Amino acid sequence: MTQRIRDFLRNRRDTGRDEAPCLVVDLEVVRDNYLTFAKTLPDTRVFYAVKANPAPEVLSLLASLGSCFDTASIPEIEMVLATGCAPDRISFGNTIKKERDVARAYALGVRLFAVDCKAEVEKVARSAPGSRVFCRILSDCVGAEWPLSRKFGCEPSMAADVLEHAHKLGLEAHGVSFHVGSQQRNTNAWDRALAQAAAVFRECGERGINLAMVNLGGGFPTKYLKNVPTVKSYGSAIFRALRRHFGNRIPETIIEPGRGMVGNAGVIESEVVLISKKSEEDDVRWVYLDIGKFGGLAETMDESIRYPIRTPRDGDAMAPCVLAGPTCDSADVLYEKQPYPLPVSLEIGDRLLIEGTGAYTATYSAVAFNGFSPLQTFHI
Repeated sequence: MTQRIRDFLRNRRDTGRDEAPCLVVDLEVVRDNYLTFAKTLPDTRVFYAVKANPAPEVLSLLASLGSCFDTASIPEIEMVLATGCAPDRISFGNTIKKERDVARAYALGVRLFAVDCKAEVEKVARSAPGSRVFCRILSDCVGAEWPLSRKFGCEPSMAADVLEHAHKLGLEAHGVSFHVGSQQRNTNAWDRALAQAAAVFRECGERGINLAMVNLGGGFPTKYLKNVPTVKSYGSAIFRALRRHFGNRIPETIIEPGRGMVGNAGVIESEVVLISKKSEEDDVRWVYLDIGKFGGLAETMDESIRYPIRTPRDGDAMAPCVLAGPTCDSADVLYEKQPYPLPVSLEIGDRLLIEGTGAYTATYSAVAFNGFSPLQTFHI
């Protein structure tokens, strides 16, 4: 947590406007993160994954720094364009698109589309003629704290057929993409995926189709309870893998950081609503906060993401507790399978700071479930 966030929260308390919960995002951290990615991978274009945090303040800052953008919908495309960003800096990276959305993106000037099957290629060919397409391939996601499902991408053996189909329909078969899994802590995870991408390049080349680009995807982590490698470590490992599998003919590359761009820039301030036990003999307390899965902490699903939590009583004796949200939904429990250690002296009304919450929080709270307002957010 930065001093700027500390000062902001203290000023809110001093003025009596400190109603929790709220998210505070330090834009200077976002700036530093972008510049680190750009410096570490100087020959790679950065396409920020808008879904991670689509706040206008974040998008405007990144656009001013020269970032490109990975979008998943027409509203995201329109939000990026509202910053003044040119459409040639936008990728429509969702492989599941309504054809009318493809047409709308094309009308807005977007010319780069993700596909993972022939049917999606045909949509793009009909509604965005002459556009560039890249085929997403499946990755095993080994080493990721949040592995991705098989929802997006095709088996690498299918990719050349998909891209050849695009070529025959008048599209530009531009390249290959993959995603090595969210919160990927293994710097070498890109090696196997790049080997598969290189194989697709070779097969397409044998068919007279010269691919030009590899989309290295996201997966760059933010620090939660465990340390993560530096961006420089990822950059070095990725460059070695590119040289290993592409030799001296390294293709154009892009990355799509989301969590790694904004995750560590945000802190949520929350209030303890209730502390109780389920029986007199129970050693484990239940601590209920004014924010839960439906208020922005959806990534605690299956306890996949364990956020660092600071309390005003840190340093006191600790004991495990079940941490839950405030809504009338039994699924609104954050940590129970692996209880979370919090101070024994914790009291109702205490303010907790949940760190690393700049990504995938405010957008998950967009609906006022149970009447609880969407997460109040400040960008400083």
